[in-house]
Amino acid sequence: MKRIGLITVLALSAIIICTSCKKEEEENFIGIKNISFDNYPKVDGSTSASLLNTMVACKLLGMRYQWIAPAVVSQWTLEPINEDLPQQYRTFFSDRVKSSQTHGAFINLINGNADIILTHRTISPDEKAHADSVGITLIETPIALDAFVFVVNKSNPVKSLTVNQTRKIYTGEITNWSQVGGNNATIKVFTRPRNSGSEEIFRKLVMNGIEPADFPESEIGGMAQVFGEILSNENSICYTFNNYKNLQARIPDSEVPKIAINGIFPDEQTVKNGTFPFISEVHVAIRSNLDHNTMAYKLYEWLQSEDAKSTITECGFLLK
Repeated sequence: MKRIGLITVLALSAIIICTSCKKEEEENFIGIKNISFDNYPKVDGSTSASLLNTMVACKLLGMRYQWIAPAVVSQWTLEPINEDLPQQYRTFFSDRVKSSQTHGAFINLINGNADIILTHRTISPDEKAHADSVGITLIETPIALDAFVFVVNKSNPVKSLTVNQTRKIYTGEITNWSQVGGNNATIKVFTRPRNSGSEEIFRKLVMNGIEPADFPESEIGGMAQVFGEILSNENSICYTFNNYKNLQARIPDSEVPKIAINGIFPDEQTVKNGTFPFISEVHVAIRSNLDHNTMAYKLYEWLQSEDAKSTITECGFLLK
């Protein structure tokens, strides 16, 4: 009985300590002076940065938020607690804090339908051509780090690939898992659409200018669908962002394993010390002609400041 009592006391103490730490963290939070529902900028971004956009808005406006488990779409979301929203601002998040996916967010920023965006990549060649055609230039600033990872089916015995092997799988030079130490089975290569965040990062970071082969029948539209395809196809491979896998898809490595690259597994340590070969940067982007007196520019500056770091890490990203 004494032992049970001691365990209870320790558990209660832990809860009190965690609650106190959370309260202290909230009390120490420093936001943006005079920011409000009325002057909050039009924010957009990629699917993989949607959590950060929502959490930033909630914290800056003094709102609570909660994790919502998947319903139809198989990814977790972060949402404000509706009772904290004044009645006149019930459409605030659908109006001001959007997630139009990477390409849509860039187009909205260029066209003036967004003031600031968060994405895993910089502007693509197609988006740059559009921006040039309308006389717009962007400022893109990295604020966080994330691992760009390759995932396979859990029955696949291959645990590591070299950078060169990874490239050759996507140029079609390596077509069978036995060529990289796996089973005698044809590799099912999955890709993402052009201008999606992960596809453009894949081409820049992994392929490094080498043109991948065309796998049109294997293109996956949404990020959440990547994991369904990998689970369903024993000999498949695809790519995603580590933070998306951990926090939004919430697929454990026991179900959809990540592949080590050059023998280096993607985790917090190997990203922080720069040894993992494929490290992506999370960027905040604005139009270069944005008025420095606007709340959008103040948000751009805040996201680069010390005050934003706790929010960035709470969303699972690593600091630069």
